[in-house]
Amino acid sequence: MNDLFARHRQVLPDWLALYYDEPLEITHGEGRHVWDANGNRYLDFFGGILTTMTAHALPEVTKAVSEQAGRIIHSSTLYLNRPMVELAERIAQLSGIPDARVFFTTSGTEANDTALLLATTYRRTNTILAMRNSYHGRSFSSVGITGNKGWSPTSLSPLQTLYVHGGVRTRGPFAELNDRDFIAACVADLRDLLGHTRAPAALIAEPIQGVGGFTSPPDGLYAAFRKVLQEQGILWIADEVQTGWGRTGEHFWGWQAHGQSGPPDILTFAKGIGNGMSIGGVVARSEIMNCLDSNSISTFGGTQITMAAGLANLSYLLEHDLQGNARRVGGLLIERLRAVAAQLPGVREVRGRGLMLGVELVKPGTDEADPKSAAAVLEAAREGGLLIGKGGGHNTSALRIAPPLSLTVAEAEEGAAILEQALRSAY
Repeated sequence: MNDLFARHRQVLPDWLALYYDEPLEITHGEGRHVWDANGNRYLDFFGGILTTMTAHALPEVTKAVSEQAGRIIHSSTLYLNRPMVELAERIAQLSGIPDARVFFTTSGTEANDTALLLATTYRRTNTILAMRNSYHGRSFSSVGITGNKGWSPTSLSPLQTLYVHGGVRTRGPFAELNDRDFIAACVADLRDLLGHTRAPAALIAEPIQGVGGFTSPPDGLYAAFRKVLQEQGILWIADEVQTGWGRTGEHFWGWQAHGQSGPPDILTFAKGIGNGMSIGGVVARSEIMNCLDSNSISTFGGTQITMAAGLANLSYLLEHDLQGNARRVGGLLIERLRAVAAQLPGVREVRGRGLMLGVELVKPGTDEADPKSAAAVLEAAREGGLLIGKGGGHNTSALRIAPPLSLTVAEAEEGAAILEQALRSAY
């Protein structure tokens, strides 16, 4: 392992982040577990950053990939592609967007990049509204709209970005308000902001902020925003890269918690749909998707092998009601973690829904982030046989918990017990 780490550092960028003081090489997985190169077994509560959505080595997906690889792996979008059409049909229907068109990419970053291209072209302006504490990818345009300083290495951008309040419920200038007044204050701030600028192209927002530490506004905020946006024809882009496919339990898409004013104009997705295969994409109303006046292709977006994986994975997800499982098991898990948190002065908040939960850590007796303890808990959880993630922004530090959606009650209890011990070791 030390040799592989040394080789990694020799040929890969310094800014390519690795977890743990002694980084893991994960060699294989099954169900909700993975194994490292030393034979250690871990319960996986992060799923390759919310990407292994159903289960590791899911037989239905591995069979679909194997059979498709034996026929043809790739031909590009210059040729008709039956699996791509079939998956696009299913996603268009599930999206809730009327007269929807679907464009496949290879990642969430590329999906958001495409959504920004569509919105700015359709609206003929390069001004974008984004949420504070947000994260949308690592391309030049998506870095430029990311509202999280730790993940935005340059201020240079092809876009003019204006940042809006509301993505973080329990911090910021409106944190002490009740939910109704919080939404009203954020809407008033948005109206005031729009009074000082030409109408932007779109608002892009994660229904639950991922890298930002699984933070979210009260339900209905983006519906209230949408009423204001519609007055000026401003589009709403829902970044569902982390929240899509039933992970939140209560809804299939995160935007549905804010759906009182209708679906988004554009929806982006990635991560979980491929269960580890590289799939991203954009869904938009046809008039928006078709607004480009020049040719385009996607060499690796929508390849036969990734589409076969996506079809098999989506079918498994729906047939086994993994959204319902996320709601049931996630509900038990969050209550278990809140009971633990009530006994620990360093846990500020346990939040989230379904199997997308955040545990925010602070220095005891303060409201100040505690990144050292977050790192220590991450290490202690690993020692106990549990893999989790971390995140946060602007003086926040949070543990991120996002297991595969097939997590069992027994596995949730096991993971919660390991995490409890890890938290107690830090506090």
